[in-house]
Amino acid sequence: QGQLIESGGRLVNRGDSLELSCTASGDISKYHVGWFRQSPGKDRVFVAVITKRGTTAYADSVKGRSTIFGDNAKNTVNLQIDSLKPEDTAVYYCASREIDSSLDPLMYRNWGRGTQVTVSS
Repeated sequence: QGQLIESGGRLVNRGDSLELSCTASGDISKYHVGWFRQSPGKDRVFVAVITKRGTTAYADSVKGRSTIFGDNAKNTVNLQIDSLKPEDTAVYYCASREIDSSLDPLMYRNWGRGTQVTVSS
């Protein structure tokens, strides 16, 4: 499925917006792509997913203030999160699946290395 590289994470203030990018070495439009996050001492959890057909789903924690979208020209899947909160602080990962989409991080085998997002209060 190719390598995935996340970017865009940084230190931001409460209420700011941030756009993360997941860049693939292969054709990212052929895969279902999910964004997940992991805070220190906690499990990796689902944030958002976009299927090959463009269907999207979001975790309740970000629903209404986040958007996942693909940019085929740049071969990326991006995640924008608005109204950031300190509890959004985590390492954000993207992952891809070929056959079907999933909200379960255990169903993904192809992962990027993550990008750190820190939201100060």
